[in-house]
Formats: sequence, C-alpha cells, structure tokens
Amino acid sequence: MKKFFTKGRIAVIIVLSVLIIDQVIKILVKTNMYWHESIHITDWFYIFFTENNGMAFGMELIGKLFLSTFRIVAVGIIIWYLNKFIKKNYNTGFIVCISLILAGAMGNIFDSAFYGLIFNESTNSSVATFVPFGQGYESFLHGRVVDMFYFPIIDTNWPEWLPFIGGEHFIFFSPIFNFADASISCGIIALLLFYSKTLNVGSHPKDKKL
Repeated sequence: MKKFFTKGRIAVIIVLSVLIIDQVIKILVKTNMYWHESIHITDWFYIFFTENNGMAFGMELIGKLFLSTFRIVAVGIIIWYLNKFIKKNYNTGFIVCISLILAGAMGNIFDSAFYGLIFNESTNSSVATFVPFGQGYESFLHGRVVDMFYFPIIDTNWPEWLPFIGGEHFIFFSPIFNFADASISCGIIALLLFYSKTLNVGSHPKDKKL
C-alpha cells in the first residue's frame, strides 16, 4: 500500500478529488439556484449563488481573456514545478500544499473555459441548464466562475460615535468563494505556516529534513 501511494499518485489523487468536488458543487448550484439566490444555513453561513469574471473571492482587476490566459500559463508553471518537487523527493506535506493550489486553479479555469459553452445564462428569474456545446452564454475562456460560500461572521453597524464610518453597515468577511478558492487558500496558508523555509531556500529534498 505504501508503494502505491507514491508522492506522484498522492498529487494526482488530491488534484482529481478537489476538481470533482468543486465541479459537482458548482454544477448543483448553477442548475438548481437562481442568480443571487440565497439559502440560509446559519446566521453566519449562506449558500449564495453568484458568478464573477475575475480572480479568487470575486475580485475583478484585469480583463477576462488576459486573466484566463494567465491562469492557464500559471497552471502550466505549477505543474512543471510540482513534477520537479516530486522528482527531488520533497516532503509529502509540501507536495500536498502545491497540489491543493494546482487543483484550485484548475477548477476555476474549467469554469472560465467551458461554462460559457455548455450552460445558458443564470438570471434572477431562470435557472441555468445544459445546452449543446458552443451554444451557451459566452465563448471559450470567457465563462464566469461560480461562487457560493458566504460567511458573514459579523454583520452589524459601526457605532454612531465613530468618525467617518459611524452608523455604516459592516460585514466581517464578505467575500463569496467556491471550493477551488478554498483549496488555493488552504494550500498557500499551509505553505507559509509550515514550509516557508523550503520556499525561501530553494531545493530541499526529504533527506535534508525539509
């Protein structure tokens, strides 16, 4: 069993697992919810269906085509480095972190590349359905990324006595994100917390205790 779970296979299993879970969640949301429909789970957790053209957590900083192309190039670079890390026998935990980042990036690329081709548009009054390939709401690489997880942990108003912002509405952690975004974030956070030395120093195979 130990021989089966090589670092390369662990990476493949993680990437495929994240991709499948991410796409199942997105397709279920997109084909069962209206755009901007919200399902109340708890006061601090909602399933809120939205779509974005931009980066993780709904940020929109650059053009859609450029962003999609950049994502594809970035994924290619990550795959190259991951293969290099595996061959150099990097720590398994480090491989897991890189695999999570890769899987999340690939999950959002899939939306951008294909959702515009295989779905009609989600609106406030109609739920999206599958359509013949190429007859969807957008062209290749112009599809929108599906987001749904919303955690307004603190939803309140600033005290009236505060200058400039007094009385204004305040939500702590307002981004809406998806499973792929969470995978990327978990991978990056774990890298920074546990493998910062590996990132800073360079090549450190397992036999060097990194």
